Amino acid sequence: MSYPVRTALLLVFCLGICATAARVEAAGDPFGNVAAAYLVMIDGREVWARNPSAPLPPGSLTKMMTGLLVLERADPGQLATVSREASRETGTRLGLEEGDRMPVIDLLAAALLGSANDACHALADHVSGSEKKFVVLMNARAREMGLSGTRFANACGHDAPGMRSTARDLARLAETAMGNPVFAKMAGLEDGWISTADAGKKFPLENKNLLIGRYRGAIGVKTGFTGSAGKCLVALAERGRKRVLLVMLDAPDRWWKAEEILDAAFAHGPGASAGPP
Repeated sequence: MSYPVRTALLLVFCLGICATAARVEAAGDPFGNVAAAYLVMIDGREVWARNPSAPLPPGSLTKMMTGLLVLERADPGQLATVSREASRETGTRLGLEEGDRMPVIDLLAAALLGSANDACHALADHVSGSEKKFVVLMNARAREMGLSGTRFANACGHDAPGMRSTARDLARLAETAMGNPVFAKMAGLEDGWISTADAGKKFPLENKNLLIGRYRGAIGVKTGFTGSAGKCLVALAERGRKRVLLVMLDAPDRWWKAEEILDAAFAHGPGASAGPP
């Protein structure tokens, strides 16, 4: 066989391998660069993913762990007192002042629906005495859950050195948190009102998860955004007996793309192998 012929055959063979690899990659990652990382699970089975183990800033998706720990360690009916540190929180906040007293359940609603950082910090203080001590609990709970790609540096999700999680870890965290009936009910609320214990201050809440009340079957879970994390989302939807969980990290067009991906997941045949939607 002449050299040019061998070269041509080798080239065809290599191109065939590359094409096959591309098809396999496309089957597992049909939505491409909609996010720096994403993960889709249907009825607990991982179907499509992109960089699901990449360590990335989680933003306020962190509050899923905060909410879970609060429900595991505090009475929702207890009153929590806002500390000076909590009142000085930055970013999204209610506008709580030092000394304000609020029921834990109301602060939790503010943290999960409105992503209020002052409410979130107040909850950490209430459970552990300080945010620093609460973060120790967060990381211990993460290890207990097997979230090996996750490390928390604060309770609210602020960008910080070492603060990271993965789409796969956040999916497991979301499923665990949604297993708590109080957390699940709260994550599915569209809006509400909360107030201080003396009713002197009242605050309207609106769920930042725009899928709630708009996308059929949406029941949770949490949004997030920081400069480093970008726009993040954990979405959970149910239709009939089908359950779809979507995690998106650093997704510039998260709302429209989330609906597109969820639609594809619900259209995905039961028992079908992972493949293009």
